[in-house]
Amino acid sequence: MVSKPNSNQARIKRHARVRSKISGTAACPRLDVFRSNSNIYAQLIDDVNGVTLAAASSNEKDFEISGGNAEGARKVGQLIAKRAAEKGITEVVFDRGGYIYHGRVKELAEGAREGGLKF
Repeated sequence: MVSKPNSNQARIKRHARVRSKISGTAACPRLDVFRSNSNIYAQLIDDVNGVTLAAASSNEKDFEISGGNAEGARKVGQLIAKRAAEKGITEVVFDRGGYIYHGRVKELAEGAREGGLKF
């Protein structure tokens, strides 16, 4: 019997490979993306100090749109850009979390760029 490859395990390996090359600082934090089937999450992380500077997700109380679609992902991107601007952050390094830069991940990135983040 042929066993099906574990796609999440492959994603975790891809993410580890990317994380070995990129790192966030206080001046230029890492914009990390995690997506589940129904929600999408974004964090600005300072890897030097090991702290999260800002976060946004589609399962917050006042979020009306579903995070399981492209429109919701774009709104999360705009929300993280707004929260970054409040903290004085304009430049980040994008970490797609091992996901393909397509669909919801791409929409989140474009929403963050619309909001004023540079990467």
